[in-house]
Amino acid sequence: MKKILLAFLITFSINAQIKLPRLISDGMVLQRDTKVNIWGWASANENIELDFKGKKYTTTTSEEGKWLIQLPSQKAGGPYEITLKATNTIVLKNILFGDVWLCSGQSNMELPMDRLKEKYKDVIAKSENSNIRQFLVPDEYYFEKERNDFSSGEWISVNPNSVLQFSGVGYFFATEIYEKYQIPIGLINSALGGSPAESWINEEGIKKFPDYEQEYLKFKDGKLEKEIDANDRKVSSDWYKLLNNTDLGLKNNWKNTIDISDWKTMKIPGYWADNALGNTNGSVWFKKEFVLEKVKENQAKLILGRIVDADSVFVNGNFIGTTSYQYPPRIYSFNANILKEGKNEITVRVINNSGRGGFVTDKPYELIIGSKTIDLKGDWKYKLGSKMQPLPGQTFVRWKPVGLYNAMIAPLKNYSLKGVLWYQGESNTKKPSEYFDLMKTLIETWRAQLNQEKLPFLIVQLTNYMDPKSEPVESSWAALRQQQSNLLKIENTGLAVTIDLGEWNDIHPLNKYDVGKRLALQARKLVYGERKLVASGPIFDSMKQKDEQLILSFKSVGSGLMSKGGNILNGFAVAGSDGKFVWAKATIEGDKIIVWNNDIRNPVKVRYAWADNPDNANLYNKENLAASPFEAELK
Repeated sequence: MKKILLAFLITFSINAQIKLPRLISDGMVLQRDTKVNIWGWASANENIELDFKGKKYTTTTSEEGKWLIQLPSQKAGGPYEITLKATNTIVLKNILFGDVWLCSGQSNMELPMDRLKEKYKDVIAKSENSNIRQFLVPDEYYFEKERNDFSSGEWISVNPNSVLQFSGVGYFFATEIYEKYQIPIGLINSALGGSPAESWINEEGIKKFPDYEQEYLKFKDGKLEKEIDANDRKVSSDWYKLLNNTDLGLKNNWKNTIDISDWKTMKIPGYWADNALGNTNGSVWFKKEFVLEKVKENQAKLILGRIVDADSVFVNGNFIGTTSYQYPPRIYSFNANILKEGKNEITVRVINNSGRGGFVTDKPYELIIGSKTIDLKGDWKYKLGSKMQPLPGQTFVRWKPVGLYNAMIAPLKNYSLKGVLWYQGESNTKKPSEYFDLMKTLIETWRAQLNQEKLPFLIVQLTNYMDPKSEPVESSWAALRQQQSNLLKIENTGLAVTIDLGEWNDIHPLNKYDVGKRLALQARKLVYGERKLVASGPIFDSMKQKDEQLILSFKSVGSGLMSKGGNILNGFAVAGSDGKFVWAKATIEGDKIIVWNNDIRNPVKVRYAWADNPDNANLYNKENLAASPFEAELK
């Protein structure tokens, strides 16, 4: 009996302890100039006392053990402490009041400064600032119900080490806003690569989309998810096991210096599908020889652009690094003592499990030793290690509807925000026509769930990507950009145009500074009240027909329209009633643009920058901000 009583008392004591959500912790940034919530759990009917700035606030937990205390509005500042007491005492330290921004979407928002460290070395070195902080939400999904907390996460302030974990877009946005207003900035980084919009919508919102609702319901009880994950893991494991067991390069130690006189030659960068191997999946080994004088430096850096899909890299037989998927830049630093005077050799084992394998073009391929750079482009020797059937595609359960909302957004419900930064859309380009409705629902449901009916949403429009085209074409990327522009019809939304910030061969362009800066311009105007600020490039407003010409009017003209890089405006196309677009001539006349094609007698439609990668589009305002792509039709 004594043991039972002791167990009860221990259990009661544990249950009575105040427990806080991950967000409510040391170093947090709370939203200024509005009431804020401090909440958590304890035992039922427990008295909770909160002490802040010498004033006490009390409440009693519900039957479910939940409690919430609301603090009055505070000006920006800190650091402060908050003391919480029940049967235990918790002291929260180093708390700031400032502006809290939720950074969400897919990989271009998630992309950390660590991926950008070569481009922004100086920025990273000078990044110490205790007033800019981030809470990194773990990448998780959950279908059964909305979670009330994150499984991990902590508030960290920025410094040259911690900044590598920050969202690149988020960090550059935060620095712009902080430098302008000198108020603490908190970033909640809740983004996941590859995620479509529907995965961020809650269960109630997804009911507007029957197909997505049915898909969600299949996964709600967790059984199908477990079956798919187990099958995918087995298929992948079996594929790589067979690959490694049959790879001649592994069996015969091709990482070392061997006789390669029978190996074929391929120009790097490039894809082996364009060479003798053809469209082969499996592993291919590459070797490049180079000659050095005596090496005096301690460190060297090997840059191998990007490789599709995975690679393991050796220098003179010594392993120096590996990357498991295609998107990160290949930058391998290593001890230069493995280099030698005379002949040296780089060996790369490339694994490609589907599609075209090889070395992405228009990227740097070089070896850097001190002040010396060796260009590695050109002829490499290669040999097939193992030929495989393509690896069957995965079912990406983490991207299914509702799952990311439940795990990565729902726990934010009580946390006051200044606004949302949203960079997403690449994963919805297969069905661009539904994007407006998806995003309208997402915005409405987030505002309702977060209890902020006018919560600002600042949206990054998709950048330019893929091969440019010489003639007007249909483009799902352009169609999705149009849907993103249409979101400006929703109150308290802004659009950061990035059509000139992309890279044709990289879905993750490295210029995140200008993305953050353009989001900051939107925030300054829409959220911080700088109404006269020119925050955007030209935005199409209306048009009319005069004779055989279309006269276009724009918003956000700023100091005036201009064609960047020359006097000729590029990127415009017109169509008659048949809907067939042809390139058009365009001229600037004051704050309007006149568009025509002499072969189109009655133009009724116009497009600008309508392509996956409209690399010639050059309409800007004189504030050097690019015009948003658009399509319009005479009414």
